[in-house]
Amino acid sequence: MLVRLLYASRAREPLAADVLDAILETSLAQNPRHGITGVLCHSNSIFLQALEGSRETVSRLYLNIGQDKRHHDVVLLHFEEIAERAFSGWSMGRVNAGKINAATLLKYSAQGELDPYRMPGAASLALLKELIAGASIVGRSSDRGRS
Repeated sequence: MLVRLLYASRAREPLAADVLDAILETSLAQNPRHGITGVLCHSNSIFLQALEGSRETVSRLYLNIGQDKRHHDVVLLHFEEIAERAFSGWSMGRVNAGKINAATLLKYSAQGELDPYRMPGAASLALLKELIAGASIVGRSSDRGRS
């Protein structure tokens, strides 16, 4: 059974670009082996991430994230059983936060900023899907032959 989980968290301290790159590289290396796909968005010390895969694997990964010392305020925003993946092209895509149009954010949030803590889970998911459509995702899965 496939599931999709969406969560938000805050970085305990500001993350240097190389630390964020290392997180993404770990995901790119580990996720294909475990059948995980998804997208990660990081902006202003806030993470918004969608994970897709088997219920057991996604649940285990979410629990590990909750115990990761780099995160705090880990909040489950959305969880559902799915018939198909929305993020199947990425073992872990990364949103280029610098390319997010303020008007796009305003469509889903009251302040026009990425703050999933103040957005309904469905709105956060819709935002990620729109970012895919607008080509704001980088770091596509290398196992799919993409750069």
